[in-house]
Formats: sequence, C-alpha cells, structure tokens
Amino acid sequence: MSTKHPIIAITGSSGAGTTSVTRTFSEIFRREGVVAAFVEGDSFHRYDRQQMRKRMAEEIAKGNQHFSHFSPESNLFEDLEALFEKYGSSGSGRIRKYLHDQAEAAPYQQEPGTFTEWADLPAGTDLLFYEGLHGGVVADPINVARHPDLLVGVVPVINLEWIQKLHRDKTSRGYSTEAVTDTVLRRMPDYIKYIVPQFSETHVNFQRVPIVDTSNPFISRTIPTADESMLVIRFRNPRGIDFPYLLSMLSGSFMSRANTMVCPGGKMELAMQLIFTPMIWRLIERKRQAFAAE
Repeated sequence: MSTKHPIIAITGSSGAGTTSVTRTFSEIFRREGVVAAFVEGDSFHRYDRQQMRKRMAEEIAKGNQHFSHFSPESNLFEDLEALFEKYGSSGSGRIRKYLHDQAEAAPYQQEPGTFTEWADLPAGTDLLFYEGLHGGVVADPINVARHPDLLVGVVPVINLEWIQKLHRDKTSRGYSTEAVTDTVLRRMPDYIKYIVPQFSETHVNFQRVPIVDTSNPFISRTIPTADESMLVIRFRNPRGIDFPYLLSMLSGSFMSRANTMVCPGGKMELAMQLIFTPMIWRLIERKRQAFAAE
C-alpha cells in the first residue's frame, strides 16, 4: 500500500464483468478530476495468442489437460507485483498492451493477439488502476494482494459466470457450447487455486446472484439481466461505511450480515458510485497531505 501513489485493483475471472466496473470507475475519475494510469491484466500474460496455442498443445501432448490463462506458468506475476511495488514507491513503472482484436491492433500496425512493446507509464498520475484476472493473486513467493490500497472483487455466482462466458465466447468468438465447456473444465483447477482465493483478500466484493433459474447454465438461452438479479456487497472491514445512508439511497436494499448489503442488481453502478467515490476522495486527500508534509 502507498500513501503518495495509491493503487486500485479490480479482480475477477474472464466474463465476470470487470470491464463494466472499469467504466464506472472511469466515470468517477472523470467527474472528480482524478488522473489514473490504467493497466490491463491481459498485458501480463506470458504468451501472445499464437504462443499460447502452441504451449497449450505441448502441455496436452504431455498429458496436462489443465494448462490455462489462470496459472503462474502462463502469466508474469513477478512483473505485475514489480509494477505495483514500483508505482507505490515512485509513481512510475512500465506496461504494455495486449491487442485483443483488429480495432485495437490497427493503430499499432500489429496483428490481433499480440503485445505492444513495453513503455513507461505516463508521468504525473494520481493513482494506478488495474483491471484483470490477478489483482489480488497470491502464489508463493508472489503476493500481489498486499499492494493495492483498494482491492475490489467482481464475482458472479458460478452458474451465472458460466452463462456469461458461454454467451460471450459463442457470440463474439464463434465457439461451440462444447468448446466453451471444455475450456471451463480445463481451467477449473487453476480457477480454484489462483482465482477464488483472491476474493478473501479483497476489501470489497460485488457478487451478482440471479433470481431466475440458472440450474443448468449450459442450456440457458439468455443471460439473466441486472433486474433479474440481486447484488451482494461484502466489506472486509465495515468500519467507516455509512450503511444507513447507502440503504436510504439504494431502495430495496437490506443488510444480510453486519458487513454485507444486498441490493437490486440494477443498482450496481449507483452502488459503486456511492461506495467508491468517498474512498477515492480519501486516497487522494491522503496523497495530498503526504506531499504537503514534505
């Protein structure tokens, strides 16, 4: 954690909704005049798209049916922790971009599925903002989770996560249901070992729970909408959280535990605005005070 150079990290598995959360934070930053250095978790994959396919084929040939994007073997965990540590101490660091599709790749005159060259972060940023798979990963000796000043988990219940992945991969990537199911099964050991434990490290978790039948996610024709869901918000340390105010602003909400709110799924963006805006204020004010005291 860093007083002068704070870090916010959003962590969640593929298809969990972290991209939507990033849009909400971007709006808060814009409104509050906060300059953020944005870091995409995919840029810390160890292999580009073609290299990953080759490596996966090699692992399968050796009998390893569970090689995945979630593991230390396929990610630069050490580089991610080094970035967090350097930014926290000096407000600097080096990043690159993973170019997912043709639209992202065209400005760089590269092929989709490749990385840009490493480059310095812009100078003079107020904070670093990470969004990806491993913002709170712990894999001895790596401990990324100890660095963020605010670590947020985005966690649909597992059946909803599978439904979202099925629909995304079938629609945007042209995969079959069988292919997506194989991916889910292949990733499961690493999901349990490296993704799930992060949500015990987070300061706040947002978990969307459908209130429609998702008992067989592999035949679901539609993704449950926000209005067909409830949102469970768990605070690791509820001290300083103004629950009466939040409950008054989020109609239909209630407390299920002393540190846990439940609100309608359609109010997720509003809930994040209400919860995280004062947290960001505090991080920026603490930063200003630290520099003023020099």
